[in-house]
Amino acid sequence: MIVVNTPGSGASTYAPLQHAVWHGFTPTDWVFPTFMFVVGNAMAFSLVKYESLGNAAFLKKIFKRTMIIFMLGFLMYWFPFFNNIQSGDFTISPLATTRIFGVLQRIALGYFFGSLILHYARKNGAMIFCGVALLGYWFILYAFGDYTLTGNAVLALDKFILGENHLYHGEGIAFDPEGILSTLPSIVNVIVGYFAGRFLLEKGHSYETIAKLMLVGAACLFLALCWNVTFPINKKLWTSSFVVLTVGLDLIILAILVYLIDLVKNQHWTYFFEVFGKNTLFIYLLSEVGVILLYTFQVSDSNAYFWLYSSFFQNAGNYFGSLLFALSWMLICWAVGYAMDKKKIYIKV
Repeated sequence: MIVVNTPGSGASTYAPLQHAVWHGFTPTDWVFPTFMFVVGNAMAFSLVKYESLGNAAFLKKIFKRTMIIFMLGFLMYWFPFFNNIQSGDFTISPLATTRIFGVLQRIALGYFFGSLILHYARKNGAMIFCGVALLGYWFILYAFGDYTLTGNAVLALDKFILGENHLYHGEGIAFDPEGILSTLPSIVNVIVGYFAGRFLLEKGHSYETIAKLMLVGAACLFLALCWNVTFPINKKLWTSSFVVLTVGLDLIILAILVYLIDLVKNQHWTYFFEVFGKNTLFIYLLSEVGVILLYTFQVSDSNAYFWLYSSFFQNAGNYFGSLLFALSWMLICWAVGYAMDKKKIYIKV
């Protein structure tokens, strides 16, 4: 996610590191739903502990974690808080134009609703929810608009409730790929991640377990490709076919990881990724806030972000230099995480 979010130049980015323009799928489109899947996977280990504390303590823990993650995402978009935007005769505070929903906000809401559904509806109820959510979302988008950027129900609801000033504008218009309505199918990514985690805990790490994960994953891929004919795979709308495709890929990759790490014991390469996993939220915020600060500071006649890219990385070529910049920023963030791990500093919510 860091590499995708911090190219030296967005105009000079290799295709696999870009989101699909609209319908379609790229490796980059797979990153965020996998975050949601992993959140659910982790819940398979944590929910049992929280539930043992009693209903009131469980709800307190879920509400607290949800609010902290949501507000961190919102404050990140608001930062730096002291900037004002001049518009004609009026000065608009950044709060008036701050995006409300986003990546961390979706993770928070997915965690919140996924936890409540799994806690109160249990396994069967959660499975029913997944089916109703995916089919219901398909119906809503079909009945109340179309699948275009400007005519979809996701945009209509967000504009009605939030207003254009509080939406993402990276698509050329006000449209939020992490909006209110599209949060509904994303909860399914979390719940399936939970089911996968519980399956591993209950069945153990065996070749039979791996085979079953692979088979279910392959079935999801087949269903997603068939569904794509009538309900296109689209990350920005988070379509139901997109959900089924991504959970299928995640199940297959999870099976491969279980085979390599737990059965073959091929673990010499995993520590690099463990560093990110031990302080995930902090490192993600560091990567985003650091970039905002680079854009804020001026060097020569440009901001520090572009100055660094053009002065040091662009010499390697527009595309390769852009990739080197992104990789370098990712490694800087990793180095911070590495230092924290060595000092046993772990920031959790």
